[in-house]
Amino acid sequence: MNNLTELDRQLIAALREDGRMPIATLARRLGAARATVTSRLDRLVAEGVIIGFSVRVRDEAAIDRIRAVSLIAVEGRATSAVLGRLRGFPEITALHTTNGGWDLVAELSVDSLAEFDQLLGRIRGIAGIVNSETSLLLSSVLR
Repeated sequence: MNNLTELDRQLIAALREDGRMPIATLARRLGAARATVTSRLDRLVAEGVIIGFSVRVRDEAAIDRIRAVSLIAVEGRATSAVLGRLRGFPEITALHTTNGGWDLVAELSVDSLAEFDQLLGRIRGIAGIVNSETSLLLSSVLR
């Protein structure tokens, strides 16, 4: 993404705010021609900078979901294998590598505490995971 122009960055920012914003509205907002916005958007998608469009729901819509963040430590060279296993868990909504005391951060979402307990057991049972610390998310004050 080093070759992004200022217009590209503004376009991405506008789409993060509202991924369904019409091209005409984007063009007015960015002070660019509709054809320019369309070609930039097509290029960003073709180059894989924009990998998809999704829907975000209010926290109230997922009020019964149990959400958590899990910090995971991985032994030595097992990171690739651990990532491969964790990618297969549908309850993991996001997975990040990081530095410091923890190697990975996983965002979790399940329907019940029983599922949450089972998920933690499955994660901790993966070969190469040596430690984890998980915190339930109570509310989101900024997204």
